[in-house]
Amino acid sequence: MRLVTFREQAVERIGIQMDAGILDLNLVEPDLPRDMISFLALGAGALARAHEACLMPHDHWFVDKKTVELAAPIPRPGKVLCMGHNYRGHMGIGNTENPEYPNLFCKTPNSIIGPGRSIAIPPTSHDVDFEAELMAVIGKRAHLVTQMEAETCIAGYTIFNDVSARDYQKRTSQWMLGKSFDTFGPMGPALVTVDEIPNPYDLDLELSVNGIPQQRSNTRDLIFTVPYLIAYISQVMTLEPGDVIATGTPAKLEEASMQKRYLQPGDLVEITINRLGKLSSPVIALSKDNRKE
Repeated sequence: MRLVTFREQAVERIGIQMDAGILDLNLVEPDLPRDMISFLALGAGALARAHEACLMPHDHWFVDKKTVELAAPIPRPGKVLCMGHNYRGHMGIGNTENPEYPNLFCKTPNSIIGPGRSIAIPPTSHDVDFEAELMAVIGKRAHLVTQMEAETCIAGYTIFNDVSARDYQKRTSQWMLGKSFDTFGPMGPALVTVDEIPNPYDLDLELSVNGIPQQRSNTRDLIFTVPYLIAYISQVMTLEPGDVIATGTPAKLEEASMQKRYLQPGDLVEITINRLGKLSSPVIALSKDNRKE
């Protein structure tokens, strides 16, 4: 299933993205939660009810596409955990051997925006960059789990752009501030459940700016798998439904790396991962008029 969070007249609800449109789960089952985290917390039973609705949907369960906009599938995740240097060929300057341990950092939830929403370049940064990533969504509480147990804790996957202010990121050894500006976390368009992704380690990934490819890779080049990351992280902190893990970004294409061009107002960033769809984000300059977009 392609689970989505959508807004209609400023009211947020959850649904299923289908060829016929968005199926409103609250019209199917009024007792289901309206937010994705609460829905995921209900576990396999809620997913089964949603899947059953997909098999024989009624016309009146669908919402009018013209009256809704997609939000991030998880608009307010409890934890946004990110991986650095997790692709072969992009392991950090001077590194030729795979890292022994995952290089983890946090991004703050205020950065999250949905598909089609604008990345806002702040006036304090001139080096805003993009990072296309496969993101895993936690669907079941994970504490001190093994890799095998971690497999059952994955609700699904989505697309993520770990937008980064490189000038802020390089000021200190800690990356969080440069990663956590408002709007620096485009996510979506849908949370695609694990049954739709038989092999998450064979997905083509591409990022383009204004139609020109900047990154192109395949998730087979990931160093640490999602179950490994969940098991590793769960030794330190408890993962809850709706927490998200960005699995890292591949290197830029050689020609893109040579250009050393950062994002500019007017750009359009598009990330495509097969089976997950396309995440599009226009770029604007942050001003007092649009800071609450």
